[in-house]
Amino acid sequence: MKKYIFLIIIFALTIPLLFAGGGREKAPAGKVMIYTSMYEDVIEAVKAELNKKFPKCTIEFLYGGTGRLQTRVEAEKASGTLGCDILMVAEPAYSLELKEMGILHNYKSSEASSLAFDYDPDGYWYPVRISNVVLAYNPERHSRESLPNSFQAFANDASVRNLISMRNPLTSGTSMAAITALRDKYGYEYFNALSRQNIQIEYDTNSLINKLETGNNRIVMILEESILKKREEGSKLEVIYPTDGTVVIPSTIMIINNRWSANKNSHAAEAISEWFLSEEGQNAIVKGWMHSVRKDFPRIPFDSRPTAEIWNNRIPINWETNFRQRIEIQDRFQDNLANRQMEGR
Repeated sequence: MKKYIFLIIIFALTIPLLFAGGGREKAPAGKVMIYTSMYEDVIEAVKAELNKKFPKCTIEFLYGGTGRLQTRVEAEKASGTLGCDILMVAEPAYSLELKEMGILHNYKSSEASSLAFDYDPDGYWYPVRISNVVLAYNPERHSRESLPNSFQAFANDASVRNLISMRNPLTSGTSMAAITALRDKYGYEYFNALSRQNIQIEYDTNSLINKLETGNNRIVMILEESILKKREEGSKLEVIYPTDGTVVIPSTIMIINNRWSANKNSHAAEAISEWFLSEEGQNAIVKGWMHSVRKDFPRIPFDSRPTAEIWNNRIPINWETNFRQRIEIQDRFQDNLANRQMEGR
């Protein structure tokens, strides 16, 4: 009898320990695939940090412009499974679209109250980095005073006709956001003006940089981070923050729900998203020449202006419009370029 009583006592003492162990949060593990429009050198730096933070996870990245990622996701959706678990794209418009499609996983981030920018109230997407569309030039070839200092002048100053470039809004999400903001501010006439300027459309940022360095362009529309990176590497290229406003873009992070995701690993995906939004993750973002999304974050990218100063002179973007009217805006932009090419024959 004493033996049985002893066993019962041991069993009673063990049960709470078993339940306590089962209730502990498991460390994130398994594979997570991230599709992102962040530059590849930034990805490599971030990946090294993530591997330290999540040693039990195999985290892979696939890089592509937002337009290309949209095309890829659309093709994968037709097969019933996406190739990613997390999406980090250039702007919130695509997040609105994917939420409406029912593809995203929602969760309440513990970092939400620390964010300085809008996020989805249902927890389907959060801003993770701030990219700014600006103008840039080469002071070793031209003086700032001789160049347009606003987006409006960029499209109308005859002195830079045939000598300006920008990224393709069909493949670049930030470029798409920029032309939407400029359409909203100046109307579709802005596209006509760019066409008359004989603007050159580039498919990668390196081409824009090269045209400034060689003098083939006098001024370009480009992401601030691209110029800041070159400056930290020793380049003399300079940013012009347009007097009529910078296009400020809160790029988003989203988790794909387990019905659609590649590895059905939302637990790990949530932990990785939390890291990106944390102070530690935002330090990695700022090291990558982008601005933090956190309130009162103490650091800004190398050689940049304070985030609040840029924000206070911005061209607003209606992300709902960018989502609903994307095809119309892209078609009107393309039509203007096609008309220019026809007139030049």
